[in-house]
Amino acid sequence: MHADNSYFCTPNLEPEMIETHNINIQKTTSSKLPEIDFANLAFGKTFADHMFVMDFVDGRWQEPMIMPFQDMTMSPASLVIHYGQSIFEGMKAFKNTDGRFGLFRPDLNIKRMNKSAVRMCMPEIPEDIFMDALSELVSLDHQWIPTGELASLYIRPVLFAIDDYIGVKASQSYRFMILLAPVNAYYTKPVRVKIEREFTRAAQGGTGYAKTAGNYAGSLYPAKLANDQGYDQLLWTDAKEHAYIEESGTMNIMFVIEGKLITPSLGETILDGVTRRSAIQLAKDWGIDVEERRVSVIELQEAMNNDTLEEAFGCGTAATIAHIEAIADGESVYQLPNVEDRKLSNKMMKHFIDLKKFRVNDPHGWMVELS
Repeated sequence: MHADNSYFCTPNLEPEMIETHNINIQKTTSSKLPEIDFANLAFGKTFADHMFVMDFVDGRWQEPMIMPFQDMTMSPASLVIHYGQSIFEGMKAFKNTDGRFGLFRPDLNIKRMNKSAVRMCMPEIPEDIFMDALSELVSLDHQWIPTGELASLYIRPVLFAIDDYIGVKASQSYRFMILLAPVNAYYTKPVRVKIEREFTRAAQGGTGYAKTAGNYAGSLYPAKLANDQGYDQLLWTDAKEHAYIEESGTMNIMFVIEGKLITPSLGETILDGVTRRSAIQLAKDWGIDVEERRVSVIELQEAMNNDTLEEAFGCGTAATIAHIEAIADGESVYQLPNVEDRKLSNKMMKHFIDLKKFRVNDPHGWMVELS
């Protein structure tokens, strides 16, 4: 169903530029909420009643709008289709059984999206407008936030080129949108991963640190090959030697070796994960030694062979903490200790849930309450 809204459906229309960022809110007349089975949500397939939309035209951001979730029209010549100028973020809102709800560290996602925008030659989104949009949209659709222990409202900000022009250049017009999707757990069981030594996710000088669509498109084929072999994700290695662990497909990676939390250090090829940052801070708060450095495949092999690899887990917005059950390297498959015996990752997972449900003290001020 296409909206009866000329501004939204015709990107080339030039609306009057605005001096303020008061959000024009158009509420739906028929909520889909009564139709939703929150106990059986497929990740990323159910969307809340409203979405946020704001275009960038003639060098300025235009009127910010919240409108009913709907299809949109695009020119077949839209630059994003042909040259992939698109970035996005992944965030979550949480609600407890008492009705309190809020966002987890939205400031970091906002800053990271603007960092991605600079790398992809796109306009930065004013941080105050971004935050206002999140607050207004989530508050409007707060009834869509599930209250289940592992449930949340997934938030997808996305910015993409809308110029109708076929030619290799940066677009001059863009659309910024925020979508909401109620979700349950991303992974329902511990994951099996494979160390990737042939294909490359990111290289020095590339876009690996940006959350741009092309990074994910390029990972699909190697991930499919791994899925066909019975693995859930890849452990990407560096592009030059394929000798150092970088990150996994949907999350940063962490290891506990002889009581130390070890994770690959950030750089041009690794995404600066919000959950990663938070997990590192929690470990330090709890007096655990943390090492952010290069992690070689050889070191990981030795730790697995010597039984000094106590835990391995991924951390990201979608998964939060994802226990790794097994790591494959070529023909060798290493089984990790039982999930029930993993002290740090289980403690982190519980703390993250309790924090996001407003059940524990929040000394770092990570939760932004909207209720």
